[in-house]
Parts: sequence; C-alpha cells; structure tokens
Amino acid sequence: MEIGFRKAQAEDLAFARNLYFETMRWMIERLFGWDQAREEAYFIGFFRLDEVRIITVDNRDVGWIQERLEGTSIDLGSLYVIPAMQRQGIGTQVLQMLLARARSQSKTITLAVVKINPALQLYARHGFRITHEDAYKFYMRADPRFPDKRTVG
Repeated sequence: MEIGFRKAQAEDLAFARNLYFETMRWMIERLFGWDQAREEAYFIGFFRLDEVRIITVDNRDVGWIQERLEGTSIDLGSLYVIPAMQRQGIGTQVLQMLLARARSQSKTITLAVVKINPALQLYARHGFRITHEDAYKFYMRADPRFPDKRTVG
C-alpha cells in the first residue's frame, strides 16, 4: 500500500465535502442535531483549497488533510479517510509523515478533536497531548522534536 498526497483541485470540493459529512454526521447529530444548511455553511467556511491535500493509496483518492502553518506550528485542521479504508493504517502513516516533516522543520503540531471522536486515541498514540478543552473539543499538541515528552508545557 503506497500512501501519497496530491494538491487538491476545485473538482475535489465535492469529494471532500461528502467525506466530511459521511464521517462527521453522527457526531454532529449527537451533539447539535443535524441542520443541512448550517453544516453546508460551516464546511464552506473552514475548507480552504490551498491548504488541502488529497490522500491517495496506490493512486486512488481515499481521504484528505488540511493544514495551516502558524508561526512555529502546523495546525492540523482536518484529517479524513473514507470509512472503507479506515483501520488499515492510513491515518497512522499520514500522521507519521506529518510528524516527521514537523520534526525536520522544528515545528509543533496542533489540532482540535471532538471529544466523542474515536480518532482521539489515534492522536494520543502518536504523542498528541491535551492542552485545553471546551464543551465539545479537546485541543491537542505534539512536539515531534521531543517524542518522549509526555506533558505539554
């Protein structure tokens, strides 16, 4: 299985949108109830084509990642893998690639994850630690320069 990335194009918007709704809908319904117009507006508000890369496996589109550079940090805004391809190590490999790049650039990685999202365990296994929280999300940080560091300062 060869995992790669390609720059997102305008025609990838529908793929990204559909995958976001497919993977997040149950969480959104549970927390807020589903309002299609609200969710469409939310998606368009955070999706930035210039920050998105499509995740490929053997040249097949299987997900997408969105990241933004913010000073000495990479903000991981989104990481989605199609359900049929989940639990096959794709998210793990994508995170490992991102952590390696952050390490080589002397950057930390930050993200926010919905508290009921099973991906929370994936992030914790890869050294992300909770820095703070709000009613719905944990905010996490990893410093790949210090992989054995268990607390965030």
